[in-house]
Amino acid sequence: MPDSMRIREVRKHLEHYLTTSLLPFWIERSPDYEYGGFLTYFDRHGRPTGETTKTFLMQIRMLYTMSSTHRYGYGGGRCGELARMGAQFLIDHYWDAEHEGWFWIADRAGNPTVKAKIGYGQCFAMYALSEYYIATGDERGREMAERTYAAVCKHMVDTRYGGYLEIMQPDWQPERPGRFGGDRKSMDVHMHMMEALTNMYEMSHSATYRRRLLEVIDLIIHRMLRPENGTGYIQFALDFTPLPAILFEVEWGRDKPPEDGQARPIEYTSYGHNVEFAWLLLHAADVLGQPRQQYATVVRPIFDNCLEFGVDWEYGGVFVEGPYNRPTTLTEKQFWQQAEVLIGFLDAYALFGDEKYWRAFENVYRFVFDKFVVMEAGGEWYERVDRYGNPIDDALGHAWKISYHTVRCIVQCIRRLRQLGGEA
Repeated sequence: MPDSMRIREVRKHLEHYLTTSLLPFWIERSPDYEYGGFLTYFDRHGRPTGETTKTFLMQIRMLYTMSSTHRYGYGGGRCGELARMGAQFLIDHYWDAEHEGWFWIADRAGNPTVKAKIGYGQCFAMYALSEYYIATGDERGREMAERTYAAVCKHMVDTRYGGYLEIMQPDWQPERPGRFGGDRKSMDVHMHMMEALTNMYEMSHSATYRRRLLEVIDLIIHRMLRPENGTGYIQFALDFTPLPAILFEVEWGRDKPPEDGQARPIEYTSYGHNVEFAWLLLHAADVLGQPRQQYATVVRPIFDNCLEFGVDWEYGGVFVEGPYNRPTTLTEKQFWQQAEVLIGFLDAYALFGDEKYWRAFENVYRFVFDKFVVMEAGGEWYERVDRYGNPIDDALGHAWKISYHTVRCIVQCIRRLRQLGGEA
């Protein structure tokens, strides 16, 4: 079992790293003082690449980062100032005054270039804008979070099968089927809807948000997880029939294409997403005023599956994805899965008291700081490495890799380590 000295040692290391390296990386490099908002394209040396496209996701996640760090007392007020600048840019340029909701991609000046309504983005708008209001008290945050929620209820709710539609045209009509994604749902978007509604309820304690949050929790647990071990399916038909996961036509991220170029096998699961869901569910229980133990039987199989198949016990870190019931042959490691399982394993250790979860935390923690974190370039993480930690995609920032996973991970780990060390 880790002693209190080790827990404090890790906590102090993460605090020093956050305040002297990782957070300054983004405070100093990302603000776009000429046009507003943020630019997040950095090479392996932490230098701007010159790319200036502004995706909604990069802007809204930067707003979350600056708001969250300000909320928890970091940045000496600078993060709060940058959050206000980011909120202004978003409200001025991405809100669709005609159809409601948020555009997906714009140029540097904020002129929309892709006006599609992506459910993933609408979730993050609720999440980040409510965080912004909680952190700063700026009423624009509450107003725009609530306007987003109203648009989601009006346009995204699937009144036939339940849950939420995810990929829509600018006027909210469903997108075409197949690779355009109009006939698909995902655990990813519903998990982030849970995350967003948790923040919305924390912001207002509205009974409406509470009901919606409990509804989406129930849907994920009973329709999106495998009953035998709690791991999540990745994609579904509209009626929640699990489907092999495809990459969508609309630009969404930087995920590696499926091995066959078509779809991931249906037995594949994302170890990082599963653990992220588990810790977000436990956090939702906290905000709802429910005992975490109420969800113990849901989250423990998820943590244990990641321990068995996701964690690389030989070289360190956690794999991107693989079969839910046998070892994976896909041995690459991506930055965000590492970030999410660090938080999750601390929650697992706190909830169950089993040392194996602390060992898993230490495993990933060491691999991250040995292989992902690039201290000589300011402290951000590589996008993707091979099994042994050699960079495959060495970008430190781009349109889809922002500060969100890395900074949130460190902030949330520090909070948990304080509690484990009796310092909270």
